[in-house]
Amino acid sequence: MALTPSTMLPLGTPAPDFALPEPLSGETVARDAVRGSAGLLVMFICNHCPYVKHIRDELVRLGNDALARGVGVVAISANDADHYPEDAPERMAEEARRYAYPFRYLHDAEQDVAHAYQAACTPDFYLFDRELKLYYRGRLDGATPGNEAPNDGADLRAALSGMLAGATPPEPQQPSMGCNIKWRPAA
Repeated sequence: MALTPSTMLPLGTPAPDFALPEPLSGETVARDAVRGSAGLLVMFICNHCPYVKHIRDELVRLGNDALARGVGVVAISANDADHYPEDAPERMAEEARRYAYPFRYLHDAEQDVAHAYQAACTPDFYLFDRELKLYYRGRLDGATPGNEAPNDGADLRAALSGMLAGATPPEPQQPSMGCNIKWRPAA
């Protein structure tokens, strides 16, 4: 497992648009369909990454909390499913169902959306305000497999509360760390 940091997309960057399939429903879901009245949280995750597995329960809690506060939430898997079959669409649907994800879990097979967001790892988090300008990017909290840090979403939750209160973006913002996105081989 290669530990990779997020790229830390510049604050204020507009949320790139997308329309991706959701394996669970079979629908194509657009960015503006998951956008909430108070903003949007975009999470790059996958099924097989131990860093994502470690925080899965907190992702569900955070998703429910953010949605209740008017922030839309979406998860995207961009891993090369041909070489990582655990991240294939049918397995994504099983994952979303098994863990009762309260957010849409979309498949970026072409990896264009991951490139547009400059996503580098799983998990990778991007919190956009109501104008879809990047307010926070970085880690969920300090918890990783093997450490004793609380898995409570502290960093992202604090950013969410600050954004909703109209505060300036928190500084410093710590990069997320996780498995690198499994990019498809160049053609």
